[in-house]
Amino acid sequence: MAVTAQIPIGEYLHTSYRPDCDYIDGEVVERHVGKTDHARIQALLALWFGMHEQEWHILVTTEHRMRVSETRVRIPDVTLVRPGALTEDVLTHPPLCCIEILSPEDSYSQIREKCRDYRLMGVENIWLIDPSTRSGQAAIPQGWQDTLEFGIPETPIRLSLEDLFARLDRSLA
Repeated sequence: MAVTAQIPIGEYLHTSYRPDCDYIDGEVVERHVGKTDHARIQALLALWFGMHEQEWHILVTTEHRMRVSETRVRIPDVTLVRPGALTEDVLTHPPLCCIEILSPEDSYSQIREKCRDYRLMGVENIWLIDPSTRSGQAAIPQGWQDTLEFGIPETPIRLSLEDLFARLDRSLA
């Protein structure tokens, strides 16, 4: 990721970037822009969770700024929140779930640092989806668990990666 500038957080929070950038300890940091698989999976996730918003008592957002600490703002690919949580432009309370879709340019250390920031903020459900390997990982208290079925305990919220990847493949055929 390329560092584009060093500015106070207040200036960052009042500035728009295209595409939007993370803010890490005074630096505005470019995020990898999703390519076809990334963009399509993000759209499919928004559609899937959007169809279930009322039933599951959630709201879905994409690329929503989230202040994970006093000096850091992250932008998850997809975020699930409870109704009433979207009263602020930049989320400051932990969402129900953050979903990251890996891009070929993402490094292991970059994505783990981002997920560590989510965990330190208090996000309990963090999901990683890798379109290139057609795999997923869920953050659990002991570390990371490979899975093709995501779910949030004690809720009806679920996601089948097999179904998601099948829809992706059909859309690219």
